Amino acid sequence: MFGDMMGLMGKLQEAKAKAEETKERLKTVLIDEVSSDQLLKTTVTASGRIKEISLDEALLEDKEQLEDYLVLTLNKALEKAQGIHDTEMAAVAKEGMPNIPGMDMFK
Repeated sequence: MFGDMMGLMGKLQEAKAKAEETKERLKTVLIDEVSSDQLLKTTVTASGRIKEISLDEALLEDKEQLEDYLVLTLNKALEKAQGIHDTEMAAVAKEGMPNIPGMDMFK
């Protein structure tokens, strides 16, 4: 009985370590998003950090347009980042789940 419990604890520690490794790796995964007219480009990490914003000088002439571009383009990039993050973390969670009958929610 205690052997099973120790094995389960070991698997949980291993899953926790893999989750931490995945979180660290996601900090290096870059997602680029460009506005439809190519005037604004953003780069974010899969962990949701903004790394770069590049914009065409034409956007500097209209503050409201620039704000709209930033909101739209950053939101698209962050949505993609969140999708990648969720997929990667779900894979780690599925991999780390012990085989307990009736607990197949990740399969």
